[in-house]
Amino acid sequence: MSNTRNAIVALALVVIAMGVGYWLGGARKGEPAASQAATPAAGKTLLYYRNPMGLPDTSPVPKKDPMGMDYIPVYAGEEPAAADSGIRISPERVQKLGVKTEVVARRALDRAVRASGRVEVDERRTFAVAPKFEGWVERLHVNATGQPVGRGQPLFEVYAPELVSAQREYAIAAKSLPGASTETQAAMRQLADAALVRLRNWDISDEQLKALAAGGEPRRTLTFRSPVAGVVTEKKAVQGMRFGPGESLYQIADLSSVWVMADVAEQDIGRVSTGARAKLRVDAYPERAFEGTIAYIYPTMNAQTRTIPVRIELANPGGLLKPAMYAQVELPGASARGAVPVLPLSAVIDSGTRQVALVETGEGRFEPRQLKLGARDESYVEVLNGVNEGERVVTAGNFLIDSESNLKAALGGMEKPKSASVGHHAEGTLDSVDAAAGTVMIMHQPVASLKWPAMTMEFVPANAALFADIKPGTAIAFEFVERKPGEWVITKVEKKGN
Repeated sequence: MSNTRNAIVALALVVIAMGVGYWLGGARKGEPAASQAATPAAGKTLLYYRNPMGLPDTSPVPKKDPMGMDYIPVYAGEEPAAADSGIRISPERVQKLGVKTEVVARRALDRAVRASGRVEVDERRTFAVAPKFEGWVERLHVNATGQPVGRGQPLFEVYAPELVSAQREYAIAAKSLPGASTETQAAMRQLADAALVRLRNWDISDEQLKALAAGGEPRRTLTFRSPVAGVVTEKKAVQGMRFGPGESLYQIADLSSVWVMADVAEQDIGRVSTGARAKLRVDAYPERAFEGTIAYIYPTMNAQTRTIPVRIELANPGGLLKPAMYAQVELPGASARGAVPVLPLSAVIDSGTRQVALVETGEGRFEPRQLKLGARDESYVEVLNGVNEGERVVTAGNFLIDSESNLKAALGGMEKPKSASVGHHAEGTLDSVDAAAGTVMIMHQPVASLKWPAMTMEFVPANAALFADIKPGTAIAFEFVERKPGEWVITKVEKKGN
């Protein structure tokens, strides 16, 4: 009896073992090849599993999508370039392009402000020679614009009836004072004083007045002299011409000191202060540097150029600096904030709407980063956001990388466009057409660009006319793109063999 019970138990165990083995074997035979491929490969580091349809969905463990397809394993070193908007170029090609990189590091920027300027006449050293009476120009002593003159040098002589009349009145009154009665002397003195005031108001020199008081004869003409040593910048006087009271006949400028008007950009004006020393150079004397003092920062801005005028005053020995000369000005900026993270200006790709740098993420691998920049000098610019200290940025060959690897498409990934621009090719058989829904079902072969296995799935024709003359069961070759996550649009189709 005991032997019979043991035999029954042993038989039952054998049957159970056979059943389990048969079930496991059947399950393995029925398991899709994609599921077996989902098993992590030996010797590789598994990062995650990605959606087989290219949707932005990953999983840390094996799983299936709603269509029953297994998620595809992604191993270290096999990450899709589109996942981080990166760029891949072979090391050999990188070397041919002459790519150079530099580490983002901290350094103190040269905060000097540079601007363009022009030499101008000091407005406080400009003088106009304008008679205060009506008359005629009798003779010119200085008859050319640009002619240098000394202080007190004769410029021109004028004739004026009022001038001659006032001289005669003064002379008569002055001669009548000695020996006259008290009342007569008082009247003559008033007449002489009135004539003297008029003559002085007309800029008659003290030397001429003394000559008149000493009994000299009134002069028919009056000589006007230069009030300052300088250069004639404007001459309107012509011999024989008539002039009116206050009419400017000469403009004379003292060029021993000049102004340089520098146009400072709006973003730099806060770093400029009055009293600081400025350096400037002009094309006429490239080997020589001039120095002046920042005297005034104007309170208004040029709306067209977005610049603020800054006045620099400097001595002009020898008259080397001529009015209207252009100058390159270097203004000392405010004290810097110390060392800040910077990158070379050559590393910045400026599209006009944003600034981008290429960061080296590995051998032959580059990633575009959008930058937020701060202060800059001639060689470096402060980076506020986008790259970190210690990262390497491309400083040479970055525009060639742009051309070589279609950087625009990679940068487009940074903006997350609504539609994809990458096309895929496939072959298969048209299964059915749903004209009402605007879709087609296709049994396609494996798609290498997406790592899809062969399967039957739904597509959206870009145009209903694409399948107008194609019947179900026809072998086709087609191209498609992903318009939005999960929506695959056929852009081109042709019958296979045609």
